[in-house]
Amino acid sequence: MNNQSQLIYHITTAESWEKAKSMGFYEADSLAVEGFIHCSTEDQVAGVLERYYQGQTGLVKLTIDRQKVDRPVIFELAGSINEVFPHIHGVLNLDAVIDVNPVHG
Repeated sequence: MNNQSQLIYHITTAESWEKAKSMGFYEADSLAVEGFIHCSTEDQVAGVLERYYQGQTGLVKLTIDRQKVDRPVIFELAGSINEVFPHIHGVLNLDAVIDVNPVHG
């Protein structure tokens, strides 16, 4: 699967997802700090969980159809691990999320 796959993924808490549903859009903390929402390709999800979410519970994986995302989705280099990741530059419209699954750690 190449980096330009139509589906991208985002890990968040079930609590944040519930909040997004009540607000009508999803916003990650990184949006305020870095200007984008971190996402990953299917191949990158396991590594992201390992690096950033070790031992956390109550997580969900959002499956996002990037063609439905209202804001720019840009594949950018994460220098720390030298991999290119998809970033959503703005809030995520909920209709772009096509599936939500619990993450079993």
